Amino acid sequence: MRLVNPSLVRFVRQQIIYILVSVVLGAIFWAIGQPINPFTVLLYSLCIGNFLSPAIGRLEFLYSERRFPFNWLIFLPTLLLLTVPVYLISSAIVWLISPPAPQTLSHLIRTGWKFPFLVTFVFGFVSFLYHTTRDRLVQRNKELQRSVEKGAAQLELQAQELERAREIQQSLLPKTIPQLAGFEVAGAWRPAREVSGDYYDVFKLDEHKLGFCIADVVGKGVSAALLMANVQAAVRAYAGSAESPAQLCAKVNSLLCENLATGKFVTFLYGVLDSETRTVEYCNAGHLYPILVSQGAARSVEAGGAALGVFPTWEYENARIAMEPGDRLLLVTDGITEASDANEQEFGEEKLAQAALEHSRRTAAEMNDLLLDQVSAFCGAHFHDDATLLVIAAK
Repeated sequence: MRLVNPSLVRFVRQQIIYILVSVVLGAIFWAIGQPINPFTVLLYSLCIGNFLSPAIGRLEFLYSERRFPFNWLIFLPTLLLLTVPVYLISSAIVWLISPPAPQTLSHLIRTGWKFPFLVTFVFGFVSFLYHTTRDRLVQRNKELQRSVEKGAAQLELQAQELERAREIQQSLLPKTIPQLAGFEVAGAWRPAREVSGDYYDVFKLDEHKLGFCIADVVGKGVSAALLMANVQAAVRAYAGSAESPAQLCAKVNSLLCENLATGKFVTFLYGVLDSETRTVEYCNAGHLYPILVSQGAARSVEAGGAALGVFPTWEYENARIAMEPGDRLLLVTDGITEASDANEQEFGEEKLAQAALEHSRRTAAEMNDLLLDQVSAFCGAHFHDDATLLVIAAK
C-alpha cells in the first residue's frame, strides 16, 4: 500500500528548491545594497518557478534531441518567448498579494522587471540543465540496460551452446565400457569447465583384445574439446587388431603435426589389453606414467616418448606390462596429480600411488570412485584442470 503520493513529494521538493533560490537571490540583492521585500522575492520565485519549469518541460522536445550547441540555440529563443507571459502573470499575482510598494500594476510591470527577469533566466537555465542532464542519464541508463540485456542474452546463448557441446562431448566418451574375461576396466571423467580437453576411450579389437587410450589436450575449454574430438576420430580410424600402439601413435602424430597450430600438442597413451597373454602392450606419447599396483607395491612404469603434434618424424616404441591376478593399472591426466589444496600443495603422483595401493583390493569401478572422491576432498572439489582416470584390474 502506497501512503505517499510521488507527485506530491516531487511538488514539495520543487517548492523547496524555489524557496532556496529566492533566499540566495535575496541575499545577493541585500549584499549589493538593493532594497528588497523578502516576501515579494519569495512570491516572485514561487510564481516564476511553478509557471516556467513546467512550460520548459513540455517544450523540451524542441531541443532535447539536439546536440550542443544547437540545443542552446533553440532553447534561448524559447526561454525569451516564455519570459514575457511568465513575467506578466507573476507580476499580476505579486501586485495582488505583496507588491514591493503601493503602485499600479502597469507601473510595477514597467519598473519592476529586473529582478523577475533575473529569476526567470536563473530558473530557465537551471531547468534546462536539469532536463538535459536527466534526459542524458535516462538515455544512458536505457543504453546500459540494453547492453546488459544483450550481454545476458549472449551469455545465456553461450551457456546453452556449451551445454550442448558438453552433451556432444559426453556422447563421444564410451557409454558402456566393454570387458574381457579375467579383467575389469572402469573410467571416470570430470571436466574443469563445461567442456574438456581430456579424453579416454575403450573399445573391443577382437574377442581377446581391448584397445584403450587416455589423452590430455593442451589448454581448456572449447578449443581443447574440438582438438580432443579430432584425436578421438583419428584413434578410432587407425585402431585395429593388427595395428601396434607405436604404429597408431606415429600415424596420429603425423596427422596432428600437419594440422595443429603452433604451441598445441596432445599427451597420449594408447594400449592393447590381451586376455590370452594377460599383458598390456602400450605406447606412451608424453603422457603421465601409468601406475602399476602389483605384489603389495605401487610404482610408475617409466616408458614413453614425445607428445603428439610436436615432432613429425618421432619414432615411438612399444612397452609391455604383464598383468597378474590382483594387479591394478592406473592411468590418469594431470588434473588429478595437480589438484591443489588451500595451501597450493598438489596431490602429486606419490600420494596418488599410495592411494591406489590402499584401494587395490577394490574393483576397478570402486577404485575409480574412491580415488576421485579422495582427490576431490583434497582440493575442496575445485579442480583447476580436467580430471580423468582409467583403471584396469586383473582378476
